Amino acid sequence: MAITSVGAAGAATGRGPENWLTTRKLAMLLCCAGAPFMIMLDTNIVAVALPAIARDLHGEFVDVEWVVSAYILPFASLLMPAGALADRLGRRKMLLLGLSIFTFASLLCGFAPNLLVLNLARALQAVGGALQLSSSLSVIAHGFEPKHRARVYAIWATVMGIAPSLGPILGGFLTSYLGWRWAFYINLPIGALLIATVVASVDESRDPMAVRLDIPGIFLFGAGFFCIVWALIEANRVGWESQSTAIKLILGAVLLAAFCYAETLHPRPMIDLAIFRNPTVVGAVASMIGYAAAGQVMMTLLPIYLQDAFGQTPAGAGIAMVAFALPMFAGPTIGGKLSARHSSRTMLTFGLLTIGLGDAVVAAAVLGGTGYWPVAVGMAIIGVAVGVMNSETTKAQISSMPPERAGMASGMAGTTRFIGITFGLAGLGAILAAVAESHLRQHGSQVDADQAIDWHDLNLRIVGGDAQGALSAFPGDVRTVLEHAVNGSVALGFGATFATGAVVALVSAGLAWALVRTPAAQPAAEAEGTAVPAGAKDGVFAAAE
Repeated sequence: MAITSVGAAGAATGRGPENWLTTRKLAMLLCCAGAPFMIMLDTNIVAVALPAIARDLHGEFVDVEWVVSAYILPFASLLMPAGALADRLGRRKMLLLGLSIFTFASLLCGFAPNLLVLNLARALQAVGGALQLSSSLSVIAHGFEPKHRARVYAIWATVMGIAPSLGPILGGFLTSYLGWRWAFYINLPIGALLIATVVASVDESRDPMAVRLDIPGIFLFGAGFFCIVWALIEANRVGWESQSTAIKLILGAVLLAAFCYAETLHPRPMIDLAIFRNPTVVGAVASMIGYAAAGQVMMTLLPIYLQDAFGQTPAGAGIAMVAFALPMFAGPTIGGKLSARHSSRTMLTFGLLTIGLGDAVVAAAVLGGTGYWPVAVGMAIIGVAVGVMNSETTKAQISSMPPERAGMASGMAGTTRFIGITFGLAGLGAILAAVAESHLRQHGSQVDADQAIDWHDLNLRIVGGDAQGALSAFPGDVRTVLEHAVNGSVALGFGATFATGAVVALVSAGLAWALVRTPAAQPAAEAEGTAVPAGAKDGVFAAAE
C-alpha cells in the first residue's frame, strides 16, 4: 500500500537510526506535542481559576459549571469531524487554523466582560482545540516511520504530560497575583510560538483517497454526541431519572444510529465501520476508554477529594497532586523503553492492571481514614501507569488503522479518550454523589427539621469541593453535627468511587488481553520503513488498498 502525501513530512527520509530525528522533525514533533500541551494546560489552569471567575462576574454554581461545559460540548462533538477535515483539506492547514482560532479565542476569554461572552469565547476555543488536537496527531503519524513511532509517542506524551503537573500550580499563581484573566492570556505567547513553528517545520499532507467531505456523517455524529455529552453533564444536577435527561439520551442515540447508517452509504466515510471487524481495533478502543475512565479522570477527582477531606486550598491541593504528577511525568520515558521491548497487548494490559492497583490502594486508604500519605502512595501508582499508557493507548489505536486515514485514526483516538473521561466523570460522579448523599441524609437527620436543608444541593456543593463554604451558612451547633456527617459522607463517597475505578480498570485489562493481537512478523517492505497497517493481512482494509 503506497502512502502519498504533499511534501516531505510524510515520506521516509532515512533508513538508519542516526537520522531518524532531524532538527526539522524534532521541531515538528515539539509543535505537535505543544498543541495538546496548550489544551491541557488551559484546562488545568482554568479549573483552579473558576471560583475567582464566579466571584468577579457574579456567577452562581451552575454558571461556573457552564464555563467548563461551554468548552466540553463543542470539543467533544468536533473531535471526530476535525480528523476527517484534516484528512480531506490538509493536516498542516487544519493545525494552523486550530492554533489560530484557539489563540484568538483565548484573547476573547481574557477580555470577556460577562459570563455570556466568556462562554461563547470558550466554545470558540473548543473549535480550535478540536482542530489542532486531531491534526497534530495525524501530522505525527505521517511524519515518522512506523519503527520510530514508539519513541516519537514517548516524546509527545512527555511534553504533553508536563501540563497536568504545571497547570494547578501555575493557575494558582496567576489567579492569586495577576487575576483570573491571565489563565487565558498565558495561551497567547504559547500559541504564537506554536504557529511560527508549524509554518517553519510542518509540510502539508492529506488523504489522497478522500473525494469529498462526509457532511451527513459530520452533522449526525456531532449532533448525536453533543446530546449524549450534554445529558451526562447535566444528569448529576437535574437527576438521572429526569425527563430532560431521558430526552437528550434518546435523541443522541437516534442521531448516532442514523450516523452509523449514513456511514454505510458514503464512499469515503468519516469512520470506516469495517475497522471494527478487527479485534485489535476494538481492544484498543476499550483500553483507551478504560484508561481514561479509571486513570485520567482521577486528575479531576483527586484534587476535589484533597480539598474535601483535608481542607486544603486549591493551591494546596495542587501541591499535594505532585505525588500524582511527578510519576506521571516520568511515565512516558519508562513507557517508551518498555514499548520497544513489549507488544501493545502486554503494555495495555499491564498498565490497566497497575491503574486498578493504584485505585484500589487509594480506595482502601480513603475508607480506612489513614491520612494523606497512604493516599499519596496510591496516587503515585496511578500516576506512573497513566504516564506509561498515555502514548501507548494512542499508538495502539492509530497503528491499528490504515496510515492514509491518519486523520480518522487520530480523531477516533481523541474521541474515545474523551468518551472515557466523560463516562468516567459522569459514572463515578454519580456513584460519589449517591453514596455521599445517602450517608449525609442518614447521619444529618439529627439536625433540627426547622433548618429545611436541601440535602441534594448541599451534597453537590460538598462533593464539588466547597464543603467549608456549604457549611458556613449554618449556625454553630448545626454546623458541628453536619461536619461529622460530611466527613463520613466524603470518605464513603470517594471510597466507593475509587473502588469502582479499580473495577473498571481490571475489566478493561481483561478486554485488552483478550482482543488486542500481537502483530506477526513484518514483511521486508515494512522493515525498510514502508507502513503496513494493522489488519491489512486479514482483509479488513482490502477495499482501501
